[in-house]
Amino acid sequence: MNRKKSLILDANILIRAVLGTRVPFLLEKMSPSVLFFTPQICIDDAYKYLPPILKKHAIDEETSIASLNTIIRNLNVLDEEIYAIYESAAAKRMRKRDIDDWHIVACSLMLNCPIWTEDADFFGSGVAVWTTDRVELYLED
Repeated sequence: MNRKKSLILDANILIRAVLGTRVPFLLEKMSPSVLFFTPQICIDDAYKYLPPILKKHAIDEETSIASLNTIIRNLNVLDEEIYAIYESAAAKRMRKRDIDDWHIVACSLMLNCPIWTEDADFFGSGVAVWTTDRVELYLED
């Protein structure tokens, strides 16, 4: 019996899933064999940062937000109360980087799974990190 792998998605991956073509393709391709998780704060960030990007590039906001809603429905969303026990350990790992990203590291520690991100702040944090151009290798392991 094959056990599904897991990945934590950062907010920048959620935004790329709306704006690009590669991330949505990979999400669909990997969904049969990977469980996707994200902390609620990443969803909040995606809703916060996506509209200004859409406006700047004259992209239809209604369609894009609807796309984000669809993507989110296919994720396992983690509330802070679930992973808060890992806050201290995660914050220590991120204190010289972006301390606000402790949530994502805490989820990774809790689930013992890698993070999918384009944010270089996670490199060297002691958890596995995959970028979009390399994440398919995760399936090959």
